[in-house]
Amino acid sequence: MKPTFDHIFMNLATDLAKRSHCVKAQVGAVLAKDTRIISIGYNGPPAGTHNCDEEFPEQGCPRDSKGSCSLALHAEENAILYAVKNGANLEGATLYTTLSPCLPCARLIFSAGIKQVYFDKSYAQYKGLASDEGVDFLNKFGVSAVKAE
Repeated sequence: MKPTFDHIFMNLATDLAKRSHCVKAQVGAVLAKDTRIISIGYNGPPAGTHNCDEEFPEQGCPRDSKGSCSLALHAEENAILYAVKNGANLEGATLYTTLSPCLPCARLIFSAGIKQVYFDKSYAQYKGLASDEGVDFLNKFGVSAVKAE
Protein backbone atom coordinates (compact mmCIF):
# COMPACT_ATOMS: atom_id res chain seq x y z
CA MET A 1 0.00 0.00 0.00
CA LYS A 2 1.33 3.43 -0.91
CA PRO A 3 1.99 5.85 1.95
CA THR A 4 -0.29 8.86 2.19
CA PHE A 5 1.09 12.35 1.61
CA ASP A 6 0.31 13.12 5.26
CA HIS A 7 2.58 10.23 6.25
CA ILE A 8 5.30 11.28 3.80
CA PHE A 9 5.28 14.92 4.93
CA MET A 10 5.32 14.00 8.63
CA ASN A 11 8.24 11.64 8.02
CA LEU A 12 10.04 14.47 6.21
CA ALA A 13 9.40 16.81 9.17
CA THR A 14 10.88 14.14 11.47
CA ASP A 15 13.95 13.83 9.25
CA LEU A 16 14.31 17.62 9.04
CA ALA A 17 14.33 17.85 12.85
CA LYS A 18 17.62 15.97 12.78
CA ARG A 19 19.17 18.95 10.93
CA SER A 20 18.59 21.23 13.93
CA HIS A 21 21.65 22.47 15.80
CA CYS A 22 19.61 22.91 18.99
CA VAL A 23 21.02 21.15 22.04
CA LYS A 24 17.67 21.05 23.89
CA ALA A 25 15.05 20.06 21.27
CA GLN A 26 15.05 19.26 17.59
CA VAL A 27 11.89 20.17 15.69
CA GLY A 28 11.09 19.94 11.99
CA ALA A 29 8.28 21.37 9.85
CA VAL A 30 6.93 20.98 6.33
CA LEU A 31 4.47 23.32 4.60
CA ALA A 32 2.51 21.70 1.79
CA LYS A 33 -0.40 22.51 -0.49
CA ASP A 34 -2.17 20.26 -2.98
CA THR A 35 0.34 17.42 -2.39
CA ARG A 36 3.29 19.73 -3.14
CA ILE A 37 5.91 20.97 -0.69
CA ILE A 38 5.97 24.76 -0.38
CA SER A 39 8.65 25.11 2.28
CA ILE A 40 10.56 23.30 5.01
CA GLY A 41 12.08 24.40 8.30
CA TYR A 42 13.69 23.30 11.51
CA ASN A 43 14.40 25.13 14.74
CA GLY A 44 17.59 27.10 15.16
CA PRO A 45 19.15 30.55 15.06
CA PRO A 46 18.79 32.66 11.91
CA ALA A 47 20.99 31.46 9.04
CA GLY A 48 24.45 32.96 9.12
CA THR A 49 24.53 33.70 12.86
CA HIS A 50 25.80 30.66 14.80
CA ASN A 51 25.06 27.03 15.66
CA CYS A 52 24.15 26.32 19.27
CA ASP A 53 25.64 22.82 19.29
CA GLU A 54 28.99 24.30 18.25
CA GLU A 55 28.98 27.51 20.30
CA PHE A 56 27.19 26.19 23.42
CA PRO A 57 27.66 22.38 23.20
CA GLU A 58 27.17 21.59 26.88
CA GLN A 59 24.17 23.64 28.02
CA GLY A 60 22.74 25.06 24.81
CA CYS A 61 22.17 28.74 24.10
CA PRO A 62 21.20 31.31 26.74
CA ARG A 63 17.64 31.03 28.05
CA ASP A 64 15.09 33.84 28.05
CA SER A 65 12.95 34.82 31.07
CA LYS A 66 10.57 31.89 30.39
CA GLY A 67 13.37 29.34 30.11
CA SER A 68 13.15 29.10 26.34
CA CYS A 69 15.88 29.53 23.77
CA SER A 70 16.71 33.20 23.37
CA LEU A 71 18.35 32.90 19.94
CA ALA A 72 16.40 30.46 17.78
CA LEU A 73 13.47 30.59 15.45
CA HIS A 74 10.96 27.76 15.76
CA ALA A 75 10.63 25.25 12.92
CA GLU A 76 7.22 26.66 11.94
CA GLU A 77 8.61 30.20 11.86
CA ASN A 78 11.51 29.14 9.65
CA ALA A 79 9.20 27.33 7.22
CA ILE A 80 6.76 30.27 7.03
CA LEU A 81 9.50 32.90 6.72
CA TYR A 82 11.27 31.01 3.93
CA ALA A 83 7.98 30.56 2.05
CA VAL A 84 7.09 34.26 2.37
CA LYS A 85 10.61 35.34 1.44
CA ASN A 86 10.21 33.37 -1.78
CA GLY A 87 6.72 34.66 -2.59
CA ALA A 88 4.73 31.51 -1.80
CA ASN A 89 1.01 31.79 -1.15
CA LEU A 90 0.26 30.01 2.13
CA GLU A 91 -3.51 30.47 2.00
CA GLY A 92 -5.07 27.03 2.54
CA ALA A 93 -1.73 25.27 3.14
CA THR A 94 -1.12 22.43 5.59
CA LEU A 95 1.68 22.43 8.15
CA TYR A 96 3.29 19.23 9.41
CA THR A 97 5.42 19.63 12.52
CA THR A 98 7.08 17.29 14.97
CA LEU A 99 6.03 19.40 17.98
CA SER A 100 2.66 21.10 18.33
CA PRO A 101 2.85 24.88 17.83
CA CYS A 102 3.40 27.20 20.77
CA LEU A 103 0.96 30.11 21.09
CA PRO A 104 3.15 32.69 19.24
CA CYS A 105 3.66 30.23 16.36
CA ALA A 106 -0.08 29.48 16.34
CA ARG A 107 -0.83 33.19 15.86
CA LEU A 108 1.64 33.28 12.97
CA ILE A 109 0.13 30.13 11.42
CA PHE A 110 -3.37 31.59 11.66
CA SER A 111 -2.29 34.95 10.22
CA ALA A 112 -0.49 33.25 7.30
CA GLY A 113 -3.73 31.58 6.18
CA ILE A 114 -2.62 28.02 6.92
CA LYS A 115 -5.76 25.92 7.36
CA GLN A 116 -4.54 22.63 8.80
CA VAL A 117 -1.80 21.53 11.20
CA TYR A 118 -0.67 18.00 11.93
CA PHE A 119 1.76 17.48 14.81
CA ASP A 120 3.54 14.49 16.31
CA LYS A 121 4.29 15.43 19.93
CA SER A 122 2.74 17.86 22.41
CA TYR A 123 4.48 21.18 23.12
CA ALA A 124 2.58 21.33 26.44
CA GLN A 125 3.97 17.98 27.56
CA TYR A 126 7.48 18.98 26.47
CA LYS A 127 7.30 22.29 28.40
CA GLY A 128 5.29 20.96 31.36
CA LEU A 129 2.28 23.18 30.60
CA ALA A 130 -1.33 22.45 31.51
CA SER A 131 -2.60 22.60 27.93
CA ASP A 132 -1.51 23.04 24.33
CA GLU A 133 -2.38 26.72 24.07
CA GLY A 134 -1.30 26.93 20.44
CA VAL A 135 -3.46 23.98 19.41
CA ASP A 136 -6.40 25.37 21.40
CA PHE A 137 -5.99 28.78 19.73
CA LEU A 138 -5.86 27.31 16.23
CA ASN A 139 -8.88 25.05 16.73
CA LYS A 140 -10.87 27.92 18.29
CA PHE A 141 -10.27 30.13 15.26
CA GLY A 142 -10.95 27.62 12.49
CA VAL A 143 -7.55 26.02 11.84
CA SER A 144 -7.71 22.26 12.31
CA ALA A 145 -4.78 21.29 14.56
CA VAL A 146 -4.62 17.59 15.34
CA LYS A 147 -2.14 14.95 16.43
CA ALA A 148 -0.92 12.96 13.43
CA GLU A 149 -1.93 9.31 13.32
